[in-house]
This record gives sequence, structure tokens and C-alpha cells, in this order.
Amino acid sequence: MRSKDYGGDVLSGDWRRPRRGQIPEVPAEPGLVAEDPSSGFCGAVVACGKEGVTLEDRHGRRRLFPLAKAGFLIDGKPVTLVRPAAETPAAPRRTASGSVAVPQARARVARESRIYVEGVHDAELVEKIWGDDLRLEGVVVEYLEGVDHLPAIAAEFGPGPGRRLGVLVDHLVPGSKESRIAEEVSGAHDPYVLVTGHPYVDVWQAVKPSVLGIGAWPDVPRGTPWKEGVLAAIGWDLEPGAAWKRILGRVGSFTDLEPALLGRVEELIDFTTAP
Repeated sequence: MRSKDYGGDVLSGDWRRPRRGQIPEVPAEPGLVAEDPSSGFCGAVVACGKEGVTLEDRHGRRRLFPLAKAGFLIDGKPVTLVRPAAETPAAPRRTASGSVAVPQARARVARESRIYVEGVHDAELVEKIWGDDLRLEGVVVEYLEGVDHLPAIAAEFGPGPGRRLGVLVDHLVPGSKESRIAEEVSGAHDPYVLVTGHPYVDVWQAVKPSVLGIGAWPDVPRGTPWKEGVLAAIGWDLEPGAAWKRILGRVGSFTDLEPALLGRVEELIDFTTAP
């Protein structure tokens, strides 16, 4: 009888070797010990290129073998050595502002230069997005409690060489009270003061509406407190402080903020850290 699993002559062909599909493929990682049975050369992998693998024996002798060659032995078992998969370098970690994070960086001793923002909400938003960058640069953020206090704060601060003052103002648009105060302070202390700002009535508007699940920030009629008017329009039954915590909690990175704010804060950081 003849079995259907075998040919007529069981000794025909290369019966001493397993079929190619049965030989496992092993990445030729550095340090892997393999043997070429045809020559008896045994050594550790020291290099592996596109076409060949180099083995080094215990006497320091090296030999190059074709990488496509089947029949290497590892622990007496046949294998096919293949080129190791190229490692994809890990992407550098980014801070919330999009800057490359510096691992285990210690906060720098605070500079004399400062950045002032209008209120607590502005300061909390800047801290959440740019806090890592500011600590690395040693820049402290303080708040004005209203732009009306800016001239007095600037005079007391005493800007000068190595002591720059950067200020972020809400609603900095032509003809506004904020723009007049900004021009006054900048002119009095040029070039050691930079007053810049965004066009929004409040820093809340610098958060993209889509982050909060609304189509747009609502228009609030004149004479109505802006925050209360916004909350009523979007249907949030919250006090402004609680509403801000909800808004800030949904901000994860710079991509959740409007470019009009991003550019101004980056400009202030560059200004206060300039030599």
C-alpha cells in the first residue's frame, strides 16, 4: 500500500531538512548566538544588514553569511535568520502648549520679568496650558484684578533691562478703554513693557465653542452682565465660578483654544524671556 501523505520514494529530495514553511524565522538581534551547520561556524550576531548577517565567535573571528540563507541552528534547532524590524522612535512627549517636554526638568529660579493677566480665570487658563513652559523658563504669572490697575502696577514694578513686564488684556480692540490704557503704559515704559491682548470680552471666549458642545458663544445684550448672559443663553444653571470650572475642565491642550489667544501668550513668553 502507498500512503497518500508520501511520495513513492521517501528518501528522495532533501529529506534531512524540514520544509521551508516549517522553519521558524528569528530576528537577528545583536547578541543572538547562531551556528552555520555547513561550516560549523558558531557565533553571536554583531551586525545585520539588508543582505547579510555577521557572526563573531568566541575567539573574535567574524564571518558574514547571506541573510536569506535557511538552516542556521539555534540551540540545535534549524531557523531562518531575518533582519530585525526597524524600531520606530518614540515621539517626544509634548506639553499642553505643544512644546517638546523636557523630562525631569526642574523649575528655574524665577526671573525678575513677569507676565500679568487680568483676572483669576485668565491666570488659571494660562497655567493649565503654559504652566510647564513657564516653570522651565522661570516666568511668574500674576493678575491685575482689572485693567484699570495696570498703570499703577507698571509704575510700582519699575520695568527696565532684565526686568520686563508683559501684560495680557481682554477685549483689546481699537477705541476701547483697554486699548487706551495699553497705549499709555506702553508709551511710558517702552521698550521694557509689552501690552497685548485678545479681542474677546472675556477669556471664556478664547475656548473654542466646540469644546463645550455649543455652536458659538452667544451674543449678550448691552447692559446684561456678560457671564450671566452667556450662562442663561446656553442653559447652564450654574454660578460663574462653577461654570468656569466646567469650562476649564474640558480644556486639555492648546488645540482647544482660539489662535487669537495662543499667539498673544506665546508672544509674551518670548518677550519676557528675551536676553
